[in-house]
Amino acid sequence: MEITTTLDGTKATIALDGKLSVATSPDLDEAISALPESVTDFVIDLAKLDYISSAGLRVLVSTEKLASRRGGSLLLLHPNDEVNEVFEMTGLSEVFTIEA
Repeated sequence: MEITTTLDGTKATIALDGKLSVATSPDLDEAISALPESVTDFVIDLAKLDYISSAGLRVLVSTEKLASRRGGSLLLLHPNDEVNEVFEMTGLSEVFTIEA
């Protein structure tokens, strides 16, 4: 999986390309942990994400909690139908802010 991070003040935009699985979720967790503490808002672009596992969901949930602790937000952008279905089946579509 390829991870591209762009910083703009207190906002970090992270674009994912590939599969967010048990093998790759530590990479995303590490990329988020490496961001400065001044980052409060996280935007994760899922347009090129083909697959998400429960390990990937865990990283997104922890990012939501991190954003909340910092007084910011998490926004998920452009999930494909398969990824969006996972959010709906797990009830996370009610937790996350998701824009098509």
